[in-house]
Amino acid sequence: MSRGSGAGYDRHITIFSPEGRLFQVEYAFKAVKAAGITSIGVRGKDSVCVVTQKKVPDKLLDQSSVSHLFPVTKYLGLLATGMTADSRSLVQQARNEAAEFRFQYGYEMPADILAKWIADKSQVYTQHAYMRPLGVVAMVLGIDEERGPLLYKCDPAGHFYGHKATSAGMKEQEAVNFLEKKMKENPAFTYDETVQVIMDNPSLF
Repeated sequence: MSRGSGAGYDRHITIFSPEGRLFQVEYAFKAVKAAGITSIGVRGKDSVCVVTQKKVPDKLLDQSSVSHLFPVTKYLGLLATGMTADSRSLVQQARNEAAEFRFQYGYEMPADILAKWIADKSQVYTQHAYMRPLGVVAMVLGIDEERGPLLYKCDPAGHFYGHKATSAGMKEQEAVNFLEKKMKENPAFTYDETVQVIMDNPSLF
């Protein structure tokens, strides 16, 4: 049965196509790329560095109000690539969850726990017909007292993985290919080297 036959596989988030695909999840990935920005994150041995583009769509907008990088707690940050409105909603919920964690357990929420929470939330959005997947790829970054720098990436399907280096957005694949080459040459960047790798290659954006 073809996708254009009116079977509705691409209209309902909970229905698999005969090929085993959830089309609306794939549309969410396309929405991330459609935002037209590229984000890169690199984990060094003593730091985590992320960089993204800042596109101000209207000359009348206050540039200081446009951002894709958000603090969640004093020790955690989130870089959101994709739809800005979805990003702000996700960040607000992440801040609430981190505050609840701090209140309940008496210590700050680790980066991997926050990443798992975001991924679990995204995965639930793929199960219910009355929900829509968030068109956001979130990079969670922080420095853990025991494990050092941490960088996680969560996508609209509900995957989350720890990364040495990663990318999201419009030129994701080109950036990943470049980062794989750089990490092979030097698997443990210092802070200065991490910043230099990204800033020396504006063509990635």
